[in-house]
Amino acid sequence: MRLEFHKIRRLPPYVFEQVNIKKAALRAAGADVIDLGMGNPDLPPAKHIIEKLCETARKPDVHGYSASRGIPGLRRALCAYYDRRFGVKLDANREAIVTLGSKEGFANLAQAIAAPGDVILAPNPSYPLHSFGFIMAGATIRSVQAHSPEEYLSGLSRAIKHSVPAPTAMVLCYPANPTAQVVDLDFYKEAVAFAKKHELWILSDLAYTEIYFEEPPPSILQVDGAKDIAVECTTMSKTYSMAGWRVGFAAGNERLIGALARVKSYLDYGAFTPVQVAATAALNGPQDCVDEAREIYRSRRDALVDSFGRAGWEIPVPKASMFAWAPIPEKFREAGSLEFSLKLIEEAHVAVAPGAGFGEHGDGHVRLALVENEQRIRQAARNVRRFLEAHGVKTPKEAKPAKAEARSAKSAAE
Repeated sequence: MRLEFHKIRRLPPYVFEQVNIKKAALRAAGADVIDLGMGNPDLPPAKHIIEKLCETARKPDVHGYSASRGIPGLRRALCAYYDRRFGVKLDANREAIVTLGSKEGFANLAQAIAAPGDVILAPNPSYPLHSFGFIMAGATIRSVQAHSPEEYLSGLSRAIKHSVPAPTAMVLCYPANPTAQVVDLDFYKEAVAFAKKHELWILSDLAYTEIYFEEPPPSILQVDGAKDIAVECTTMSKTYSMAGWRVGFAAGNERLIGALARVKSYLDYGAFTPVQVAATAALNGPQDCVDEAREIYRSRRDALVDSFGRAGWEIPVPKASMFAWAPIPEKFREAGSLEFSLKLIEEAHVAVAPGAGFGEHGDGHVRLALVENEQRIRQAARNVRRFLEAHGVKTPKEAKPAKAEARSAKSAAE
């Protein structure tokens, strides 16, 4: 009897788990670990969303099976969101479906459209599910280096040329997890033209579209003809801080949505109805909570970039998402992201996500999540500074306070 199952053999050890195990052990021993590893929102959902959940849950007729496609009101609310945010018209019955978070939607889309032997084009580095959702479906991943959107788009032609059989689908994710990069509508126009030329489906992950710090990111569905070949997954998790509620969406091409609906009909009965009703209230209600959350993430981003820079670790400024994608300090680069992350949590009590967990081309970086308040972020920076100094890394000298400088000048004069 085989000791390992076929699909499990195709999955490597979960890199992030090694950091999580170390984090749990340190906390059990009483250490104060500042966790910038997992993208788990710490902000609460808005009060009106929680109140709608509680109000609905008190009704006696909402505790049975729900609808696998999602309740009609929530699908209509999603379509209304796409209309006002992107100017995209969707048919709530044929072009939209509710999922148990974007992760489930994406994974079941992979199950629906991929067969053993199919080749899928996926960015590297990228969110692990973008590759392993297809690998679990039996497909083969052709990784395309994606340190920038331009690099990914230019690498797709070479990947097509050297793939046998020809690829059947390609993955996009902007704002990007983990790199926090953004694209404009022209990028999507090129991507759609490329996909049509090569007869590819496009699966686009739009989970972080409302966490932006410059221009609002576009949707691929804004491109004329995109609905012929593209489907987009999004979620309530990040926008409304509803990660544990497990509710998201897929929207776009009718055939892809239909395939996903058929797979889901065998696997689940949809999210708990009160959760779907509350999600409807979130999409249809006041959006002040989204604006407030965005500004909190902006302040945290600025605190991270400033305080870590002062500590001697330069962090590129992310334009969107709740993450920063940071090159490993040169002293530790040869060791790789996993060893650096384990050393950082052990000695500085700061948890980050190793870049290797997002693909081989992510190994020179780590991902930092903006899920701690500014005070904790600055404490993490102080810990990092001591960590770097202990390893012989020269850190910037702190500027002296104004009064201290004045006293020094006075003493010198005397």
